[in-house]
Amino acid sequence: MGNAAESERREGLYLDLFEEQRVRGVLVTPQSERRERIDALRARGIPSVLVDEHAPPSRCCSLAVDDFEGGRAAVEHLLAGGARRVAFVGGPDSLHQVADRRAGAEQAVAAVSGASLEAVATSALTVLEGRRVGESLVDRPTSERPNAVFAANDLVAVGLLQALVFTHRLRVPEDIALIGYDDIEFATSTIVPLSSIRQPAKLIGRSAMELLEEEVSDPEHRHRHVSFQPELVVRESTRR
Repeated sequence: MGNAAESERREGLYLDLFEEQRVRGVLVTPQSERRERIDALRARGIPSVLVDEHAPPSRCCSLAVDDFEGGRAAVEHLLAGGARRVAFVGGPDSLHQVADRRAGAEQAVAAVSGASLEAVATSALTVLEGRRVGESLVDRPTSERPNAVFAANDLVAVGLLQALVFTHRLRVPEDIALIGYDDIEFATSTIVPLSSIRQPAKLIGRSAMELLEEEVSDPEHRHRHVSFQPELVVRESTRR
């Protein structure tokens, strides 16, 4: 196992190591849109399955959660709670997961009269970036501040929560409702338990392994993409 830590270089080093070890197959969540290194592995007879990606079936098998649907569900939930000024916080947009979640949020807002969506970019999906954005939101006049925020992942949401509650004593969700994405274990333990969009992590992992074993053992294997539906998990951060 190897953790690329969002580094394309580290990913390449691990893939080189796995090739040297002549592994039976590789499950990989790519760190960029480039696929040359993974294609080279396959050309040398090492099957690969892309996780959290949507690859053309002509190339290899892949699995992913429907992030567009997840983004739509998150913002529909905020709108149902009465929010009309919604902010989407996350980035960079070069990450397709971020782009898809934002697109789903935009569709949800477009369906509600009087609702608006502001996109606030971050350089990374981290707690520190969430705190930075949270500080900037609090500095605005109340009339220009969003009354709900959809964070592109739970780490960003935790940083936002810290800035809003610890530093400035704003009430969540009374002043600003907040929802994240991924439903990490820590989401239930924040100062205000965090609503989130849950991904079926165990099912994704098991299905990825099954696809890889099928390709290794079955000469008639045909590549395919498997899509999973996200689940809305409601906690105190959005219960007005």
